[in-house]
This record gives sequence, C-alpha cells and structure tokens, in this order.
Amino acid sequence: MRNRSLHFVCEMVTTRVEVANTPFTREMKAGTRLRMPIAHGDGCYYADEATLRELNERQQILLRYCDAEGNITVGANPNGSLKNIAGICNHAGNVFGLMPHPDRACEERLGSSDGARIFESMLEALAADRAAA
Repeated sequence: MRNRSLHFVCEMVTTRVEVANTPFTREMKAGTRLRMPIAHGDGCYYADEATLRELNERQQILLRYCDAEGNITVGANPNGSLKNIAGICNHAGNVFGLMPHPDRACEERLGSSDGARIFESMLEALAADRAAA
C-alpha cells in the first residue's frame, strides 16, 4: 500500500523488537530498539482486523516503529502502517518480512550497525539447528 504521505520516504527510523524468541530476534530482548533506514513509496502495512488480531495472538509481529525511547506513537510511524507494524513473520516463524533495511545498517559508517543484530540472530539460529541435528 502507498505510504500515508503518498511520497517516497528515505530516512533512519527506530523499531522496537516485540518478540525475541525467533530466528531473527533471538539475540535480542523484547523492547530492544533498532535504528535502521527505510526507503520506500509503497510501505504502509495493511491487514483486516481479523488478521491483525491473529498476528498479535500468534506473536507474529516482530518489529514496530517507535520513537527513540521505545514508545509506539503515531509520530514514530513513517508510512502509516497499521499498529506501527514494521516486520512480521509467517506461522512457522522462518520467514520474516520487514520494511526497514537491516542490510543497510550493518556498519556504524552507514549510520547504524543495528541491522547486523538481525543477521547475527539468523546465524545463531542456523548454528543451533545444526548442533541439534
């Protein structure tokens, strides 16, 4: 869906980890804030009320847009995504769809290294799966 502003948005945003027991967030705690860039004109997450309720109940909302203190506010939502949703996972928890670009936030010289934490979590999850096999 088009952004609330109907314009392309390219900026650093803050997101808050909502669920920490996934392959993508396992190296973080719920409430951890991540600064990552967004760059999109079509990034406004939308779903009907039943889907939003199910996503919440199944703990599939992994990231929400927040302010620097971690508060979920309208002002912290750069594109109008419902419930400030910035990232969700599928039922199995092995697919993560998100709008911020963690790949563009892997080194401080890029403005943030917070995106690397998602990739580090993925590597740890893979290593744990291999060790268990």
